[in-house]
Amino acid sequence: MTTEPAIRVKGITKSFKEVHVLQGVDFDVAAGTIFALLGSNGAGKTTLVRILSTLLKSDAGEATVYGFDVAAKPGDVRESISLTGQFAAVDGVLTGRENLVLVAKLRHLKNPGAIADDLLSRFSLTDAGNRKAATYSGGMRRRLDIAMSLIGNPPIIFLDEPTTGLDPQARIEVWQTVKQLADQGTTVLLTTQYLDEAEHLADRIAILHKGTIIQNGTLSELKQLLPPAEKEYIEKQPSLEDVFLALVGETESEREIA
Repeated sequence: MTTEPAIRVKGITKSFKEVHVLQGVDFDVAAGTIFALLGSNGAGKTTLVRILSTLLKSDAGEATVYGFDVAAKPGDVRESISLTGQFAAVDGVLTGRENLVLVAKLRHLKNPGAIADDLLSRFSLTDAGNRKAATYSGGMRRRLDIAMSLIGNPPIIFLDEPTTGLDPQARIEVWQTVKQLADQGTTVLLTTQYLDEAEHLADRIAILHKGTIIQNGTLSELKQLLPPAEKEYIEKQPSLEDVFLALVGETESEREIA
């Protein structure tokens, strides 16, 4: 694992006309870790991911991904990353294996069939490999989607709200997949509005609120921001939800972020 950050963001700003979406975002992501960007809908998470993946230009600030400046060397950045959005990019008419073979061919890789078979095995999809993807469950489709994004072995993967719309069992399947990626050395930047997702997966969590990072730390560091729990019969430990709500100062009517 390198000592240099896999992702470095400094002073990134972005506005759409009069709407200031990002207002000076700063953070680093260590190589081989899972970094969760946690925030409500409209906090600017997807905008930031689009900037880091070279799909959108920032108004100010700078960012590097895998050592490449996203503005000056977008081609090198794109070769170093993979992006999985909120909705699976799987072709339901093709089988799972055919989806993987197609992407491998588009990337001009040798032995696309062998690559597909290896990924089907890694993501526990071998038995379903010859079935049309349209017959897959939500969790299977998302696992296939992530598998497709890993073709070519990108060192960094962006997962933009990967469990949106999935049932609880499917979410757990995706969580297991994400953990496996990090265990194998892949750097994962995960955006989510689900508190439990950040709590279960992330090595570090940054809370994005109204266009800025208001806190950034490990789960234990964030929990220490709250006053000590009162000791009665049982000492109640603060949850990430307690920390999030205390930091963003949401009113009761604004608290639904999941």
